[in-house]
Amino acid sequence: MPTLLTVNQFSDKHFAFTKGGLRSLIFNEESNGLAKAGAVVRIGRRVLIDEEKFFGWVKAQNETHQ
Repeated sequence: MPTLLTVNQFSDKHFAFTKGGLRSLIFNEESNGLAKAGAVVRIGRRVLIDEEKFFGWVKAQNETHQ
């Protein structure tokens, strides 16, 4: 079962990611690859972050830029 967190919950749990920074990533999810990674889940108007897929995307970003 995936761990789905709101932007606020995710930011509170992972201090390196600010709420504004996460919202910016979500706003640009199509261009930055976050959508393709499946890290953003929408249920109605609620936007949730799949924690495992998000960190998989972060790892892929790091590997791409080395």
